[in-house]
Order: sequence, then C-alpha cells, then structure tokens
Amino acid sequence: MSLDAILDHIDNDLENSIARLMDLMRIESISTDPDYAEDCKAAAEWLVNDLNSIGFDAELRVTSGHPMIMATGGAGTTHTLFYGHYDVQPVDPLSLWDNPPFEPSLEETKNGPVIRGRGASDDKGQLMTFIEACRAFKAVKGALPLKISIFFEGEEESGSPSLIPYMTEYAEELKADIALICDTGMVERNTPSIVTMLRGMVSQEITIKGPNKDLHSGMYGGPSINPIRVLTKALASLHDDNGAVTLDGFYDAVPELPEQIINQWNNLDFDENQFLSEVGLSIPAGEKGRSILEQIWSRPTAEVNGIWGGYTGEGFKTVIPCEAHAKVSFRLVGQQDPDKIQASFKKHLESFLPTDCSLEYKLHGSSMAANMAIDNPAFEIARNALSNEWDNSGVYVGCGGSIPIAGHFQKIVGLESMLIGFAQDDDSIHSPNEKYDIRSFHKGIRSWVRILYALA
Repeated sequence: MSLDAILDHIDNDLENSIARLMDLMRIESISTDPDYAEDCKAAAEWLVNDLNSIGFDAELRVTSGHPMIMATGGAGTTHTLFYGHYDVQPVDPLSLWDNPPFEPSLEETKNGPVIRGRGASDDKGQLMTFIEACRAFKAVKGALPLKISIFFEGEEESGSPSLIPYMTEYAEELKADIALICDTGMVERNTPSIVTMLRGMVSQEITIKGPNKDLHSGMYGGPSINPIRVLTKALASLHDDNGAVTLDGFYDAVPELPEQIINQWNNLDFDENQFLSEVGLSIPAGEKGRSILEQIWSRPTAEVNGIWGGYTGEGFKTVIPCEAHAKVSFRLVGQQDPDKIQASFKKHLESFLPTDCSLEYKLHGSSMAANMAIDNPAFEIARNALSNEWDNSGVYVGCGGSIPIAGHFQKIVGLESMLIGFAQDDDSIHSPNEKYDIRSFHKGIRSWVRILYALA
C-alpha cells in the first residue's frame, strides 16, 4: 500500500481524529492538584483503551504519583520510542477564559480554524498526532511500519517526581533506536522544526536577612543595613553593560555554534522586530553581538524571576525590612555544570554580604543542557520527510526552554531524542484560551506518517 493511500485516509478521517482529541481534552487531568488525581487516572485509562483498540499492547503502570503508560506494537529491525504527557496545567484564572477550559470547541481565527481548550497544544493535541498516524497505518495497511513503543507520563506539568525512579527501574524496557518527542513547536507557521538543543536550568530562591525585625526607617534609616539594598546590588551586578553574565567561570563550557547551524538560522524567516513588538518591546537586552535566536536557543542566561521584601500592600509604610527575597534562574547550554553554576552564584552573593547580613539559599531544581547528535541518520531522514509535507524545508533549531525528558533519555537509557512538534507561538500554552491549529494537528499527523514510513 502506497504512502499516498495512508495520507488520503488521514485527510478523509480528520473529523473523527478531531473528535477523539476533543474527547481526551474533556478529561480534567491537572497533575498539580491532588483533587484531580482520579481525572489523571481517567486520562491514562482513556489512552490505554485507545491504544489497545488500534492493536498496541498497552497497559497502565502504577507509580508513587500519577500512572505511566507503556505500549508496544509493530515489528521490524527499526525500533522507535514515542514520548508525550497526558497531564495539563491548571486553568487559573478561570475568569480569563472565553469558554470553559474543559469543553473544547472549534473556532475560526485569522490564521485558520483552531481547537480551543486546555491541553489542546500542551500536550494532548501533540501526542494525538502520533497516535492518529499509527491509527492510519493500521486502518490502511493493517500493521505499523516498524516496531513502536509508546511512553506517556502524567506528571510533566508538576515536575515529574516519579519519572526518574520509573525510568531507572525500566531502563531496559525503554531502549530503542531513537526516541521521538512531540512537545515542541515550529519556528514559524510554514517551517517544520527539529529541536536539537535544549537549555538546562538552575533555579533557586535566596533570602538575605539583616535586623531581627522590621524597623522604622525614620528611627533606623542610615545606621541600619537594609537587606533589599544588599540584594538588589548583588542582583544588579549579575550582568555587565554588554548583557553578559558576570559569574566567575560562567562561560567556560559554552560552545560556539557550528557554521551549518548558523547558516540555517540566518536563513529562517524570523523577524526580530516583530518578535519583540508582539510583547511590547523594541530593543534586544541580551548579549550584544548575538542575534535573538542565538540568545534564546544557544546562549546561557541569568534572570531574576521574582523579588520581594518589606511592605508591598496598599498605601505606604516607612519600613526597613528584616529580610529580602528573590527567585533567580539560569538557563544553561553546552556542557555547563549546574553544580558549578550554583557554587559560583552563591560565591557571588556572599561577596556582597556585609557583616550584619546572612544568606539562605534554596535550590528548586537543576539540569544540564541536552544536545542531540544530528549525525545520527534518523535526523536527516526525518528532516527530509518533514520537508515533503510542509511549505518550507525542515530545519534544525534550538529551544530556549528545558525539556528534561530528553536529557533523561540520554543519561538513563542511552537514547538520543528527536523533538518534533507542531505548536505555534500563539498557542497560549499554560495560559487561558489555549489552542492548537487544526492545520498543526492535521499536518502533524501526516508528518508522523511520513517520518515513520521513511524510518522503516
């Protein structure tokens, strides 16, 4: 049976594919809230039943948190492992949604029809592109084109506390030739993208303590040390006048981009001015001499994500606070070591501490960057398959965010990952009125069919 016959089936069955996605989206699988634990289980059971209905051997795996899903199907010398997550973000604030978040609906927009609702893009719509591709193979050919394992989790939006223990225990079962992950987006609407670089992250909370209680600024202002003054001075010195991070050794393990990648990025249809203007900005604030794409995909950063202390309520209170707090994160690239970054940051803070102040430091998480080996032939096979489906040729891109599962596959299973997703920048993931373009869903299904067909 020809590839065209499978693609035709997808086109003719699109309405049913959308209906199945909407059924999954109606399940309120919010992983962060214990009140939705049964809903998370229900979403997992829905997926297990759906996978079994198209010939997979699928089962729900109990963990200390929400269930994992493992499924196997097909046969052949090539073996792929597909990963996605069925849990979703909370919907707060509910008042900002135009429609109930778990009552998905179709809507016309300036860029075409979309499906609107929580999980439409992140990650139910994305994972269903792969399932629907498998369904199309089974419907037309009666079999999958190669051996496929599927691995779904239900805790991605809540820090994946069960993931590493599970992957460590079942590392052998998770082995394959390559992992496929559909939890990323496209660089622009007509250009399919394979993410080959993911930034790591160090996130921490710091507290600087000074006097043993809040003080009246008229009575103590001047002789009393102000923790906010100490904190802001330390944080302000994290960057120099050129936007570079000033921590000792920060750039020691940061590589320069290969020329092949630079050329691809320079040829992308990416408008720096539009990118900033869409969020009300006009001038890049990162490292001078680096393009915006370099800054968000291949360069490390330091950002203050929150800062507080003293009186912040209505009106005014003349107080010198006894404590000042901040949340600070670093995005890492290359071989930057999270432990070394943490140590350098603590040393930096301590250098600003006067005698009467102390520092408390709380780590919220850390991970190294993940860099994919694109010399694996599967990458070029997939890129060519994507190029045959979309208006523009497929490209290798970076991602400013962190997707820890790719690094876990490398370290725990010894498995390289191809991150191929069809989300758009305006999908409003993690925000009210989340959506997924019908075009992304439709062509995403067709893309996976082309990739699997080419890999077989």
